[in-house]
Amino acid sequence: MRKAGILMPVASLPSKHGIGDFGYTSYTFISLLKKSGMKIWQILPLNPLGYGNSPYQPYSSHAMDELYISLDLLKEEKLIKNVADFNRDAEIIDYDAVRSFKRSYLKEAFDNFKPNSEYQEFIQMDWVYKYAVFLTLKKANELKCWVDWDHSFKDWIKGNDLDLAPYQKDIEYEMFIQYVLYAQWLKVKAFANQQGIEVMGDIPIYVGIDSDDVWTNQKNFLLDDDGRPTFIAGVPPDYFSATGQRWGNPLYNWEVLKEDGFAFWLERLSYNNKLFNIIRIDHFRAFDTYWKIPSSCETAIEGQWVEAPGYALFDEVFKHYPNMQIVAEDLGDLRQEVLVLRDHYQFKGMRIVQFSFNPTYMEEDRENLVIYTGTHDNQTINGWYQTFKPEQKKQAKAYFKKHGFKKPSVIDNFIDYTLASKASLAIIPLFDVLKLNDQARLNTPGTVGNPNWQWKIKDYVGFKKAVKKLHKAVLKYNR
Repeated sequence: MRKAGILMPVASLPSKHGIGDFGYTSYTFISLLKKSGMKIWQILPLNPLGYGNSPYQPYSSHAMDELYISLDLLKEEKLIKNVADFNRDAEIIDYDAVRSFKRSYLKEAFDNFKPNSEYQEFIQMDWVYKYAVFLTLKKANELKCWVDWDHSFKDWIKGNDLDLAPYQKDIEYEMFIQYVLYAQWLKVKAFANQQGIEVMGDIPIYVGIDSDDVWTNQKNFLLDDDGRPTFIAGVPPDYFSATGQRWGNPLYNWEVLKEDGFAFWLERLSYNNKLFNIIRIDHFRAFDTYWKIPSSCETAIEGQWVEAPGYALFDEVFKHYPNMQIVAEDLGDLRQEVLVLRDHYQFKGMRIVQFSFNPTYMEEDRENLVIYTGTHDNQTINGWYQTFKPEQKKQAKAYFKKHGFKKPSVIDNFIDYTLASKASLAIIPLFDVLKLNDQARLNTPGTVGNPNWQWKIKDYVGFKKAVKKLHKAVLKYNR
């Protein structure tokens, strides 16, 4: 079945409180998706934001960031009183300011909360208490990475020797925060599904060293006796970088993972399967071969390709979860074996129009594919098109005219070209629907900090205006 969808981070939605959240702003967005004929809402990871406010270096692959809690819904539940507006019309997210603003309300809600049966059931999940302890101890250690904590804190996970009584209320607070996030998000997802919208979540293949994932599962990673990575992830030198990319994530100890039936990955995927209808896995190629860099190296030049047990892992995954929907991020220069692995499990791969559009020679798309105008790492289509030389613009316009894409706006023609693809899924970022320039770009790879991840819209005026035209295009291209 052919479908279309919108890529839009929750954080970038309009809000009375400086950042998109799981409250009314999400429900309105879903309703507009339905009116536009869209069937997919693709989001970015919801996990606690890491360095530079990146959603791809989180403290946990299970927990969510407290920023997404809707204060309006807490007020409805009578957990807090009146809530002031904060940065209501902002078109950039001031993360530190929003965190500071929300903190007092979340503390108030915690003080007024009476644990119920749903809460008791939630905290029975194995990760919840461990994450709460992890974050509490991290705060007690000035937010340092756990490898640098005092040993009594660092080794609690191994022997439970540290007396946690002084921290009990803080631990309970962190569990409460995660319970609210979980409850609010599942209601958003349920509403989306009721409206015929599937939610596509996004998980990085690797987890960060400074995470509860590594702290609580140290045997599953290549670490030394002190907990520091012996080898780290990245990619080797290529056309874009003479020294490669040194990501710094610890590598999996695949031999140990294989011995216990890949329990770490099965649990991680099964939990995300509760939160999302479709799971996109970033850097899929590392399930086939991964670049193994000695942690002592300052660049990614020194390293070697090592084979991963991708078939053994996914055989186990689908033995337990036969209906799990996975999208494989398979971009870049890959060896053929990666594509064979992808196709063996009939995973949808990805194609980006900004990378593949060539008016002089256009490779035909596959059906089992997700095609995008661009992703969170790309320029907007408008910004990208503005970099074209006059001759390139002339060629693009000629191509569109020849193939029946005749709208006055070249941006609309790029969107229609994407929707017309034979790929079964077509995803358009909202910033492209709104025809925005590169001020709306979400992230520039290789850079850290502002303005990455800061873009948001202040209202739905532009999207509402685009809904009717978008719906006509969705119908025209049988999506």
